[in-house]
Amino acid sequence: MLRLRSFFLVFGVLSLCCTAAGDTSGVKKMKMQFRVFEEYTQALYQRYPDIRIEGENYLPIPLYRHVASFLSVFKLLVIGLIIVGRDPFAFFGMQAPGIWEWGQGNKIYACMMVFFFSNMIENQLMSTGAFEITLNDVPVWSKLESGHLPSMQQLVQILDNEMKMNVHMDTRTHDLS
Repeated sequence: MLRLRSFFLVFGVLSLCCTAAGDTSGVKKMKMQFRVFEEYTQALYQRYPDIRIEGENYLPIPLYRHVASFLSVFKLLVIGLIIVGRDPFAFFGMQAPGIWEWGQGNKIYACMMVFFFSNMIENQLMSTGAFEITLNDVPVWSKLESGHLPSMQQLVQILDNEMKMNVHMDTRTHDLS
């Protein structure tokens, strides 16, 4: 019986790892943001061929990263307890709630629910959707401050204004010399 439980534990963990490798819910969001970045980059390169555009991911605040890491480990612990059939509430001298009893009777569904619900929360904690646009190391646009993505027309207008200001400043500097 112990071998059978060990087999199911190993099988469950391996199947969850395979499922995690195939889970693209977080990747879809990243691809969408990356696709928007690519579209903006192509449009800006056509208008400003000598501009250099770089992109990078912004990490969430450390508290969210730590909560997501804890949740990831806690998820695996709960799934392992469901598969093995151990009642963690008995360890604390508590009666197991009804959802735990249901999970013991429906182990596959319970493991899937824990896995996907936890992943959903982790993805929300780790996704910032934040970006900033700088021109010559001067901040031009920040989603962190504005809370939204600029339209292409707004972005072109902002960059035109910044470039005109830079050209005007460069000519004044040369005139003063």
